[in-house]
Amino acid sequence: MQKERSFVMSIAGYDPSGGAGLLADIKTFEQLKVQGLGVCTAMTLQTESRCLSLNWQPLSEIIQSIEILMKSYDVQVVKIGVVKDAWMLGEIVTTIKLINPEAKIVWDPVLKSTSEFSFFDLSTIPELENVLKQIDLITPNYNEYQVLKEAHLFSQSQSSCSVLIKGGHREDKVGTDILIENGKEIIIEPNDKISVFYSKHGSGCVLSSAIASYLALGNNLEEACKQGKLYIEEFLKSNPSLLGYHSN
Repeated sequence: MQKERSFVMSIAGYDPSGGAGLLADIKTFEQLKVQGLGVCTAMTLQTESRCLSLNWQPLSEIIQSIEILMKSYDVQVVKIGVVKDAWMLGEIVTTIKLINPEAKIVWDPVLKSTSEFSFFDLSTIPELENVLKQIDLITPNYNEYQVLKEAHLFSQSQSSCSVLIKGGHREDKVGTDILIENGKEIIIEPNDKISVFYSKHGSGCVLSSAIASYLALGNNLEEACKQGKLYIEEFLKSNPSLLGYHSN
């Protein structure tokens, strides 16, 4: 007898290359056997190596889509990707919590693409303080974490928002992630049995959606992050190109 799958929703941008954003999230959800739903925040024109244009979707349409999906399906976990600014993120998070206060939210704060295309309005970062208190986990890379930390966000919100600092951009201990949960640091080391990791377009999207999937499957946050890391490492070693293969 087939077991009913948990619903996970991605609120992210559309990348026609399929390497990042909504399409990458849905691929990840399917591999991890959760039922994926998708809401588009932005239409982009990009390949795996460059982003040429970005057009934000109207916030009213984004909110309407979230409301329709969450009132139709029992969404327990939401992954949020690229958003325009702190105000857009706040409106999205408020909508989610009004419909299901118990829904877990994972935000991958995409400030710039790997190709240095700017997405998030950095001038609104100080306004994130109250929004972060409603989010369960954010997954910045090492550089993004430094930008957010400089805005003094974590001293106020750390008690309610966990942070997974991804180690791919570190100069020391490359690949070592740090999960900060309730003020406690948990070191998540890379798999030393895998000798080669390749750079991949959309790796942050894939990791955050994998973590969201594992949360929906009943794992606690620490275990979901550890399992998500195993998933992303398989993705990173899948081939030498910038577009990774998904497998479970």
